[in-house]
Amino acid sequence: MVVRSSAAPPTPWSKNLAEPQIDESAYVHSFSNLIGDVKVNANVLIAPGTSIRADEGGSFYIGEGTNIQDGVVIHGLEKGRVVGDNSEEYSVWIGKQACITHMALIHGPVYIGDRTFIGFRSTIFNARVGEGCIVMMHALIQDVEIPPGKYIPSGATIVNQQQADRLPDVQERDRAFVRYVAEVNESLQGDRGTQKAAYKPMRSRQKQSKQDTNETNYINSVESMGLSSDMRAQVRSLLSQGYAIGAEHADKRRYKTSSWLSCGSISGKREDQVINELEAYAREYEGEYVRLLGIDPGAKRRVLEMVIQRPGDTPAPASGGKTSSYNATGASAPSNSSISGDVASHVRSLLNQGCKIGIEYADKRRFKTSSWLTESTIEARNESEAMRVIQATIADHEGEYVRLVGIDPNAKRRVLELIVQRPGETSVSNSNGSSLKYSSNGTKKASYSSTSSGGLSSEVVAQVRSILMQGYKIGTEHADKRRFKTSSWQTCSPIESSRESEVIAALEACLAEHQGEYVRLLGIDSKVKRRVIETVIQRPDDNSGNGRSTATVASANATSSYSSSNGASNKAGSYSLDAETLSQVRSILMQGYKIGTEHADKRRFKTSSWQSCAPIASSRESEVIASLEACMAEHQGEYVRLIGIDPKAKRRVMETVIQRP
Repeated sequence: MVVRSSAAPPTPWSKNLAEPQIDESAYVHSFSNLIGDVKVNANVLIAPGTSIRADEGGSFYIGEGTNIQDGVVIHGLEKGRVVGDNSEEYSVWIGKQACITHMALIHGPVYIGDRTFIGFRSTIFNARVGEGCIVMMHALIQDVEIPPGKYIPSGATIVNQQQADRLPDVQERDRAFVRYVAEVNESLQGDRGTQKAAYKPMRSRQKQSKQDTNETNYINSVESMGLSSDMRAQVRSLLSQGYAIGAEHADKRRYKTSSWLSCGSISGKREDQVINELEAYAREYEGEYVRLLGIDPGAKRRVLEMVIQRPGDTPAPASGGKTSSYNATGASAPSNSSISGDVASHVRSLLNQGCKIGIEYADKRRFKTSSWLTESTIEARNESEAMRVIQATIADHEGEYVRLVGIDPNAKRRVLELIVQRPGETSVSNSNGSSLKYSSNGTKKASYSSTSSGGLSSEVVAQVRSILMQGYKIGTEHADKRRFKTSSWQTCSPIESSRESEVIAALEACLAEHQGEYVRLLGIDSKVKRRVIETVIQRPDDNSGNGRSTATVASANATSSYSSSNGASNKAGSYSLDAETLSQVRSILMQGYKIGTEHADKRRFKTSSWQSCAPIASSRESEVIASLEACMAEHQGEYVRLIGIDPKAKRRVMETVIQRP
């Protein structure tokens, strides 16, 4: 049965709502609900379970040939209007031949242009979506204006204009998908004389559409991609930062001499398109090396080089085939590695920054005079190969000192010097798979300890490493309780060395010398003569099991108990961040970005309606971590997500959930 009007019950906003105006050629299912001033034009389809209520915010306009599918909700606020194509004001304007699919929410003030597609369960609020746009599934569009002809991917959250302006254009394959979805639902309109007749045209159209492979070949090929999840994450990360992506290939001979050949340009701007082109190159150059390039088009430089295929790898199957597994460049070192996890972390970091890696060695006599001999420069472009070369060098120079050198090829300077072997040391694997260095007499080297008793915590060691890799100097200050209250810190002995092991030894000596006092770590930029970091690493009440003080990265209010939880509390009342989140926080701050947080209960999480937490103004890691934990404690039982913000471009560079109910 076709509904022509619906009762307009009294509401707080209007006791005399206008009746819906429905064109004779429109099809409105009897199980739909229309209330208030709703104008439905010719050949519109409104499917069962639809609720279109112009009771609070009116009026609504639905253009010719538009189809509104099952479960769609259209509503509007009392205030807020958009200007329609007829120059009149409406709470909701939906143009001609638009397609609003199952369970979508359109909440005015909203303007949706002609021939625009709104995907399943997507939400549009206080926004303008231009003509010919395609919004895929579970997207949120709020407080923005989407230019005409743009593609919004599934799960996207578009809440600022910068995000909207960077959206890719709609492609022909996307339009084919839209035509298919719209055609099937429009078939339901059919002959409105009987319900049985309404389904007959749909069956005939389905048979016709199966004959046209272009119309039905809309399936997202991401599901059948052969690249590993690490590769997909890299592609997604590069695209979100506005970088271009390229690819190069080389046979074994060219690979040894780093004589790579370009595979050709990658024209796609969306993740699935780029992945498809990369897989095509992998199949085309089967039996060769293929690497992924991340390119900064503004600075005209490479930001990433990563091998995604090697001669022994199985090429990616064609679409619809089984997924193969590629060896990502970021793969970890072999499980039998005798090198500590710290060294592997350094190697990974240097390669990601585009630095060269060299190896030097020295016997005891040369070590005392710093007369190191050069072994080789590692030509490998991935962590696993580099680690194999380092292991081979260590084996060749058993009983000697071996050190790793990180070199910035652009600035032509060293960014890291790290001793990876000392005479008399053996490697002992711990329970988590990393290795700790021991001297021949069984005494553990503090500089390589994860959390040495009476030494530095792993977080402080990581911070020291980060400061040294940026070319900064390290200093320390101490204060008793009285001086601490007045911030009257006193300088400790200067640390002249830039070697991690020597710096850590000096820090531990400082902690031992000023036991029972506050000690803080300083990062100093010697060029501009300013401090870049101040972190308290010892407090008078920090005691380990043997009575010696233990350094911790802590704020004035709370000490983070870092656990392996998923950002949620490990114990009642204890809110801790996992190691991955800490690494992300550190990475965001090192790049000069700001950090923010948002929270949502289960209902808001389902609709991606996040609410902002208190702003985090600090750029100090310890204070940021304390603020994050305070936010998690305040919103216990809710979702909390971490946001990385580029203050210059005024855009988000990362969003990740750090707490779940």
